[in-house]
Amino acid sequence: MNIDVVLNALSTPAELARLALQAEACGVGGVWTASYLASRDPWSNLVAAAQATRRVGLGAIAVNPYDTHPVRIATGLLTLNEYAQGRARIVVGGGGEALQALGIKPERRVRAVGECVEILKGVNPGTPFSFEGQIYQVQNYNPLWAKAPKPPIYVAVNKPQMLRMAARLGDGVMLSDLTPPICKERIGWVRDHLREFSRTAGPFRYYNFLAWHVYADRERAIREAKMWLGYRGLFRRWVLNTFMTDAEYDVIEAHKAEIYGMVPKKTWSVPGVPDALLDSCVENLTLAGTPADIPRFVAHLRKMRDAGCTDIVLELHDDPAEGIRLIGEHVIPALK
Repeated sequence: MNIDVVLNALSTPAELARLALQAEACGVGGVWTASYLASRDPWSNLVAAAQATRRVGLGAIAVNPYDTHPVRIATGLLTLNEYAQGRARIVVGGGGEALQALGIKPERRVRAVGECVEILKGVNPGTPFSFEGQIYQVQNYNPLWAKAPKPPIYVAVNKPQMLRMAARLGDGVMLSDLTPPICKERIGWVRDHLREFSRTAGPFRYYNFLAWHVYADRERAIREAKMWLGYRGLFRRWVLNTFMTDAEYDVIEAHKAEIYGMVPKKTWSVPGVPDALLDSCVENLTLAGTPADIPRFVAHLRKMRDAGCTDIVLELHDDPAEGIRLIGEHVIPALK
């Protein structure tokens, strides 16, 4: 099983380069940074990391075709890919906080993301590329300068229609914050669709995205994990029902805004939501604790590997260098 990490999108290019170099030395397979509205542009922000490293993959997660046209996404991706000599990659999704901030309604989500993937995969430098979709159109796009090997295109998915589209068009899927049984179910669906589309011969990657909150101070780890719960795909009844009742989920749903608001307020509690409910979410949806808990986390990741995950993406927070060190020393060797 391959282990990737997600670094803070607000990091400077120099910080990302330093951490990417450390990650490469520790055996991490890929370094990702998010595409947030208020963050640095992920493509240009990773250029220094591309120049500093030689092996580790580099990419943006998750980019959507609503706030950026697929051709402009392609240009950014191919530019980073040139600097990285073929090591760039991308996760395309149909959501993101930028949509709400810009007042964009992500209509026809499966169609929009699917057409974006088709455009990204259809570009073949040296041959003018045109595309007539229901949502997006391209006329004679031809980045002649893009000589590096074509980057893989992954799709951020969790639900049935998006999973089927990703199996038809993508190079892999990235699930997010799913338990091993749900991973197994979704991966099984994708494999069925790959057979349906006669795509079983080629490589296909199955990622699951998880948060890593591991510090010597347990209280610090749990508080950080609670604070970021709103970003863990928390508001999905079909996920939370695997470890809480409908009535308990209703409490979570009723306090959606306050849970999202924990990050800007730098708090880890919500009036009206029992701490035990938040603790249960941390326990089931994140890897949060001290280094002494790492064997338990490794056992959890092995269950994901057994469920079919080929790759795990671990999001790091306040001390990414320490997180990379722990992952390199204790997690990667245990999962080889």
